[in-house]
Amino acid sequence: MSRIARGFLAALLAAALPIGAVAAAVPATAESSAPVSEPRLVLPRPTGPNAVGRDTLHLVDKDRPDPWVPKAGARELMVSMFYPARRGSGAVAPYMGKEEARLLLEFQKLDKAIPVKTVTATRTNARAGARPVAGRYPLVVLSPGFSLPRTTLTLVAEDLASRGYVVAAVDHAYESSGTAFPGGRMTTCVACELAEDRGIKVVAEGRAKDVSFVLDELTGRRPAWKHAGMIDRGRIGMAGHSIGGNSAARTMETDRRVRAGVNMDGTFFAPVPAAGLDGRPFMMLGTESLHRPGGKDESWDRDWARLDGWKRWLTVAGSGHFTFIDLPVLGGQLGLSTPDAPLSGRRSGEITRDYVGAFFDLHLRGIRQPLLDGPSTANPEVKFQTP
Repeated sequence: MSRIARGFLAALLAAALPIGAVAAAVPATAESSAPVSEPRLVLPRPTGPNAVGRDTLHLVDKDRPDPWVPKAGARELMVSMFYPARRGSGAVAPYMGKEEARLLLEFQKLDKAIPVKTVTATRTNARAGARPVAGRYPLVVLSPGFSLPRTTLTLVAEDLASRGYVVAAVDHAYESSGTAFPGGRMTTCVACELAEDRGIKVVAEGRAKDVSFVLDELTGRRPAWKHAGMIDRGRIGMAGHSIGGNSAARTMETDRRVRAGVNMDGTFFAPVPAAGLDGRPFMMLGTESLHRPGGKDESWDRDWARLDGWKRWLTVAGSGHFTFIDLPVLGGQLGLSTPDAPLSGRRSGEITRDYVGAFFDLHLRGIRQPLLDGPSTANPEVKFQTP
């Protein structure tokens, strides 16, 4: 999986080197005060009515040693909390810290060519420390792809928060290129070296334990987040990209608090149990090239048959493995595309945001979603698979 990541990011970030030459490719609607010769990448504005706040949590599971580096002691997680916020409060939240960006570039072997500021200067829509909007909201947990930081799911997180959700985006220690912890500590992807020998399914199994711990910390008697009163404990969902999507299904198997899940282009290394998920809804959203019925990834055919509740299998024409995260959205602003994934960055973001949002609006908020009833002329790239 890290090899796939390198291929995409090499195409995406290499174009940032001659950055002045691509200035004209940045959309005119981008919110940036930078000169034209130095374009700033910008995440699209969320579609919901709320402004978005963001807090950062450091959680320590004292009952579980780290599965990748036991000598490190207790399992630690960094979590970004996105939530509906009052407009005009808080300060603009950074996309990614300098050291995390440096390690990401180094992991992708682009550190000699790409300035760290190309990544860190990305403009977000969330505001750190913003005042929350009163109310109780469904909670959605997000889990990123293997070797990728939680930052890569910012577009989906911000959009869900704007629509009236609390979102917890989780960085799983030692499973990303670099995760910053308090005190300047960094963890790198030790799991990238160990998971192949242990079997990739252990990643999904471990993440399910991580997420259950996060839910304990957010919904227990003494919650770790100061705004935990915003969370409606009876309406919890989970979505993830790649192994994070597999982890959503695995978490639903082991933790009944998660009522609905989405797998964005992830192989089911940890299979859906033969008995299903107790009738809970699940959506599979993936590439047409790999994840159509009878495609190369046989796990989707196998586990589709095991899903025993409301379910959808959607594939997106022209998409690639990274269509469902931030990277192609940002690359599209530089006029970039990849031959094997010609879908534009703009459409990548719109499709992911709209279908994931519709799924949770239906199953956690009870709002009817015609978008999920069948093919839409507004989204000709999306095919409803009925194997």
